[in-house]
Amino acid sequence: MNENVIREEIVGARNLGSFVLMLILFFAGIGFFLAGISSYFHKNFLIISDPTDIIFIPQGIAMLFYGTGAIGLAFYLFLTILWNIGSGYNEFSKLENLVRIIRLGFPGKNRTVFLSYEFKNIKNLKFLIKQGLNPRCNIILVLKDKREIPLFPAQFLMNPIETEKKAINLSNFLNVPLENLIL
Repeated sequence: MNENVIREEIVGARNLGSFVLMLILFFAGIGFFLAGISSYFHKNFLIISDPTDIIFIPQGIAMLFYGTGAIGLAFYLFLTILWNIGSGYNEFSKLENLVRIIRLGFPGKNRTVFLSYEFKNIKNLKFLIKQGLNPRCNIILVLKDKREIPLFPAQFLMNPIETEKKAINLSNFLNVPLENLIL
């Protein structure tokens, strides 16, 4: 980082949480799927337990359904990790008076999401802290036309103290006011 450009790298789907969730869904899905198949054929396909005594309709078919769903979700997570969905960067340049927000999406014609705003269109920054069962902390770029663009992905839990320092530094860099929101 030099004094005229701030660039924040954003980690996308290639994070430890996504990888662990994918593995849990995959192995749990395989277990449920094999339990459902075992109840249908009355033959044990599982090492851990013996689900052959389970009645296929309705319990076995439900396990088959949940297993298939979990495997499907695990495959979806695998693809998002492979394609690194959500990764990119935020760049703030005093040289060009531009804010650039770049993210990767799903493969295709419009894979890269590119947002660019001039400094003069920025109204302020919001530092958001949401407490409760689903706590989160984020910095939001507020434009003069009242659009609000979060600068970091919502799924990452960020340290409120570090995020507040980052928001203050960014506010000073952009020369815009900083608004604190505690929900």
